[in-house]
Parts: sequence; C-alpha cells; structure tokens
Amino acid sequence: MAHIGTAGNQGPGIRSDCYAALKIKKSGGIKIILNSKVDALYKNSIRDLAQQILDFYKVEHAELEIIDRGAISLVLAARIEAVVKECLESDDEFLLDMILENQHSTEKDHKRRSRLYLPGNSPKLMLNAGIHKPDAVILDLEDSVAPDKKAEARLVVRNSLRGLNFYGAERMVRINQLPDGLKDLEYVVPHYVNLILLPKCETADQVKAVDEKITQLLAEAGLDHPVYIMPIIESALGVVNAYQIASASERVAALAIGLEDYTADLGAQRTREGRERFYARNQLVNAAKAAGIQAIDSVFSDVADMEALREVVLEAKSLGFDGMGCIHPRQIKVIHEAFAPTEAEITKAKKIVLAFDEAAEKGLGVVSLGSKMIDLPVVKRAQNTISIALEAGLIPENWKETEQE
Repeated sequence: MAHIGTAGNQGPGIRSDCYAALKIKKSGGIKIILNSKVDALYKNSIRDLAQQILDFYKVEHAELEIIDRGAISLVLAARIEAVVKECLESDDEFLLDMILENQHSTEKDHKRRSRLYLPGNSPKLMLNAGIHKPDAVILDLEDSVAPDKKAEARLVVRNSLRGLNFYGAERMVRINQLPDGLKDLEYVVPHYVNLILLPKCETADQVKAVDEKITQLLAEAGLDHPVYIMPIIESALGVVNAYQIASASERVAALAIGLEDYTADLGAQRTREGRERFYARNQLVNAAKAAGIQAIDSVFSDVADMEALREVVLEAKSLGFDGMGCIHPRQIKVIHEAFAPTEAEITKAKKIVLAFDEAAEKGLGVVSLGSKMIDLPVVKRAQNTISIALEAGLIPENWKETEQE
C-alpha cells in the first residue's frame, strides 16, 4: 500500500490549478499545510474542503500539503481525491454538487460545426472555454494527457462535467484507446456527458463494447439520458471498415477522421494539397451519410493562419463534412462562418420548412415540395440550416412572415 501521493501541477506559469501531496501517518492527527495565492480570502474554505475529503475517506492521521494557484473548488477536490487514492485503495467518489446547466441532453443531430479540444489535466483551459461559443467542448483524456497523469485527469474531467458551465456547448469526452477507455467511461457516463469520442477506432466491435459499457453504467446510475458515440477513424483499417463502424450502434451520432495518425499509418507526409488524405475523407463522408449520421473533419493545426483554415473548412463543406475539430478558440469564428449556409442553401431550406409547416397545419402525414416528396431527415436538415442562418444573422427572426407576404 502506498503512503505518499502527489497530484496536480506546480511551478512558474501555473494558474487555476494546484499541487497536492499527502503523507499517511500512524499518529498525530491531520496537519494541512497550505500555500495559496488567495490565502487571505479563501484559506478557511480550502482547509474545510480538504478536511471534508479526508474525513470522507476516513483518513485520521496524515500531512497534506496544498500549493494553490487560484484553483476553484472542483479542481482542488479532484487533486486532493487523487492523492488520497494514491495512498489508499478506494472506489468511493467524493462528488461536489452538480450544477443544473450540466444536466441537459443534446439531440443526435445536434449541430457540431466546431468542437474545441481541451486537455483533461489542464483546468485553466477549461474554465472559460464555453464563452467562446463552440458547438461542443472536448475534455480530452487521450493524447493530451501524460500516461502517469491519466488517473487524476479522470477526476478533473468528471468534476468539470459536474461543475463547469460550458454555456450550452455539447459536452464531449475523448476517452483512451480500448481497453483503457472502458475505465474512463466509469468516470464520465454517470455525470451527464453528452458524447463519447472513441479514438483510433478500427472495428464495429470496438463501438459495440463502448455502447454496452455506456448502457450498463447508465442503468447502474438510474439514468436514461442519451449518450452518443463519435468514433474517430485514424488508420487505413478504420477507413476500410468505416461504414460498419458508423452503423454499429444507434448511439453513433457522427464519424470523425484524425488525419495526423491516418497519414502516419500510410507512411505518407501531410501536404497542403491533401492528395494523400482525399480518399480517406471521401470514404468517411460516404460511410457517414450512408449510415445517416454526421461526418466530422480533422483539426487544422496552424492556429495563426486563419485564411488557410477558411480554405480547409470550405473544402470540407464541399466534400460533405458537417464540422471539424479546433485546437484554439480563435478558430471557432472562422469555422462557423465558413460552414454557414449559402444564399442558395438558405432559399431551399426556407421552401422545405414552409412546406413542412403547411403540411402540419393540414394534418398531412407527408411533406411535398412541388412534385417531390420530402423525407423527414431532409426536413430536419433544412431546419438545422435555418437555425444556423438565424444564429449567424443571415436571415431575420421573422423570416416566415417575410416569405409569406
């Protein structure tokens, strides 16, 4: 059994985070050593939280050192819980209250033009991510987290799902590759995560394993809110199996591609022209659309070149992609603008939505536009186009009244 544990980050440049070290003793009671940049204001509340966690895990004799650099309660709690679990074997979870805003669900076809990656063990990047208005935030437990930090990152991500306000952004978590990723699910599924990203997915069986684990965890927690899956295709084998992956579960809401790993798997270099990835992107879009789900493009890594980003997004849209990843908040606005519907797309969407409204008013079970019958998925896409156009200010709120005049 370990008797000394450490968690968190310390050193120059650390903010909105803390470092915790715990030494279990045989006697002497509890000693809390606190060094905090907000000591004058929050000394007592930090000490009270630390003591509450130690009491929860029945730690009676220990020395706990906390070096705080402006961490909020959910981060402090995650770091202290992590050091306790390094010292003691316990499956119990110390949970802070969940805010009401984080108990909302999303639709399977929720717009996912942008998804902002946030390293799961870097709280400072999560705190205000929602104010940039991405369609989704990704709390990442995979590539952005060092192997020896995975356990404590799970606690930070879990607490963030419960306590951070992401201002309406869909809450996604990228788990680790299977089988480790199945353990990650235990820390996020019971806490109202909206969507799970499954990295380096190559087979339908991997999707089914995640689906079964999600179903099990929701049942154990007594929850029935939807949790979707977005497999990420990052290899030649994944591209070959893309349709089987996309159609492996009703939970699969979108299919994404990770081009860095894909081109590495090919043994090819990424080029600006993109010839080496054109086939894979087309295959992924085709597989996604055949399965009736969204196709999501890879990230664009040059955060300084907004014009090149715009070109990449316009190309992605022309290929049939519905969104892409981003690694910096400044990319969000460009992505949203480039994915915005054109005038022709808006005009067509207006006609479909008005035809749907007219059919509904007449109690008709089918929607027709001219001599063509319109399927409900087409109506939903049109409604989504109108929603995006409204959000972007491309049409007025009273557009229906204007069209009917």
